[in-house]
Amino acid sequence: MNTARTVWLFDLDNTLHDASRASLPHINRGMTEFIVRELGVSEPEADALRRHYWLRYGATLLGLVRHHGVRAAHFLHDTHLLPGLEARVRGHAHDLHALRRLRGRRYLLTNAPAAYALRVLEALGLAAAFDGVIAVDQMRMFGTLRPKPDARMLRWVAAGLSVPPARCVLVEDTLEHLASARRVGMRTVWMQRWLGMARAGAARPCRRPLYVDRRVRRLAALHDF
Repeated sequence: MNTARTVWLFDLDNTLHDASRASLPHINRGMTEFIVRELGVSEPEADALRRHYWLRYGATLLGLVRHHGVRAAHFLHDTHLLPGLEARVRGHAHDLHALRRLRGRRYLLTNAPAAYALRVLEALGLAAAFDGVIAVDQMRMFGTLRPKPDARMLRWVAAGLSVPPARCVLVEDTLEHLASARRVGMRTVWMQRWLGMARAGAARPCRRPLYVDRRVRRLAALHDF
C-alpha cells in the first residue's frame, strides 16, 4: 500500500490511550446515574439497561434515544463532564511519536463526543497530529445517529473525505467495528496495546479474525503496513 495516499482512521479510547484507567469507569458510572435521574429507575435497573443497549446497539446512547426520547446532546454532555480527566490520561510515548510520523492523512473516528475527544488529544499532545476529528456528534445521516459500527456511516465518512473505502485503514480496539469496516472495503488494524487492561478477567480472543488485516501492540508497526 502507498502509505502517502492512505487515509488513517483512528479510534480513541483504548486505541490511543488507556481509557480503562482514565475515563471509561467514570463514563459508565455517569451513564448509570443519568438513566436513574432521567428515567426514574433504580441503580441496578439503570446499570442493566446501560449494558443491554450497549450490547444491542453498540452504544447505550442509541437505545436511550430510540426508546426513551433522550436528547443525544444532553446525554453526551452530562456523561462526559469528567473532572480531572487530563491528569488521568496516559498514552505510550513510542506510539504517540510513531503516529506523528505516519505518512498519509490522519483522522480521529470516535463514538465519543467531540469535546471529550479534544480534551484527550490535548492531554496526549496529539491535537496537531490529526487532520480532523469525526466524533459521534457528527455521525448523523438524515437526522439519525449512526455511530460505529454502522456501515452506512463508514461509507459516508469515506465519501466525505473524497476517497474510496479501500484507501482507508481503521485502527481500532473493538472487533465489531473492524468487522463492519471490512464489509465496506476498508483495511483493518486491531490495536491490542491496551486490550488486556480493558478486558481484564474476560476471555481474550487469541486468534486474528479473517476480517482483521493486522493486529498490533504498537503504532510503529503501521509504518510498513
